[in-house]
Amino acid sequence: MAAHRRSRQRPVGGHTARRAVAIALAGAATAAGFDVPAEARPRPTPEQAGADVDRLYRQAEAATEKYNGAKEKAESAQQRLRALQDESARRWNRLNAARAALGSVAAAQYRSGGLDPALRLVLSEDPDGFLDGTALAERAGTRHKADVGRVRAQLREIEQLRGAARIEAKSLTSHRAEMRRHKKTVTGKLAAARHLLSRLTPEQRADRADGTTRAPRPSAASGFAVSRAPGARAAEAVAYAYRKIGSPYVWGATGPDAFDCSGLVQAAYRSAGVSLPRTTYAQIGAGRRVARSELLPGDLVFFYPGISHVGIYVGDGRMIHAPNPSAPVRLAPVDEMPFAGATRVS
Repeated sequence: MAAHRRSRQRPVGGHTARRAVAIALAGAATAAGFDVPAEARPRPTPEQAGADVDRLYRQAEAATEKYNGAKEKAESAQQRLRALQDESARRWNRLNAARAALGSVAAAQYRSGGLDPALRLVLSEDPDGFLDGTALAERAGTRHKADVGRVRAQLREIEQLRGAARIEAKSLTSHRAEMRRHKKTVTGKLAAARHLLSRLTPEQRADRADGTTRAPRPSAASGFAVSRAPGARAAEAVAYAYRKIGSPYVWGATGPDAFDCSGLVQAAYRSAGVSLPRTTYAQIGAGRRVARSELLPGDLVFFYPGISHVGIYVGDGRMIHAPNPSAPVRLAPVDEMPFAGATRVS
């Protein structure tokens, strides 16, 4: 009988087998959508983590540009709303002055024994009721008909301003909600990138930093690039960009001490007296399109299919740009990202 019993097989590799099972279970749990404790997940290689971090940074930057666009629209709507409110207040002041003048006439009429129906309408505390009663004003024969007509016109203008203000207020609310959505996306992507980086060892993070954040601060090269710019404004923008090498990347920032990619470009040309749009996808249309073979210092160079990144070309195949939160403003080759187009600011 003993000869027919199956012999017990020992586990292969002890720790190796347990680790294989843990990895398999972690993969299965992840695929099924369950949260897996960090200690149960295999540590990514620097290459894997770097690729994932770069992908998250690109997604965050695309969302940042959308946030910047929504913010710009919200600020414009806010300005228009304030202008409408100010104009409405001025119109009300003029209307009240006209009503006061007609009130003096009405007082005189009342003392003399009667009050013109049209004046009663104009002096009503209910402007909407006044407008509803315009037919009566039309029928009222009065020597003050011209004055009454001007007040009626002023009331209609105020109502139009109120309607426009309501539209702008609605637009402002919509753009602010859009900003919140994009901000949530940006912060989520950046948090995920930070988590991935935290899973690397200090040595691996240092190796990644060596390859992405260290950039020279040339002096002679900056003067050479400035001298080759096609105009004084482009030259000043290039000089400004060189001065900002080493400044931190902060999403949504436009300087003077921190920037995102389009914020750096906007600030550089602002220093030269040129007003550029806030976002990459608007900046690409802010000048004359140029071919890659025709690039000159000061040209804006854009990357990725969605036009989500921009830098300032400085010559010799290099640009200055604000890459991402793990890399400050720096010099970099133009060909390190997928080229999407270039614009020369006039």
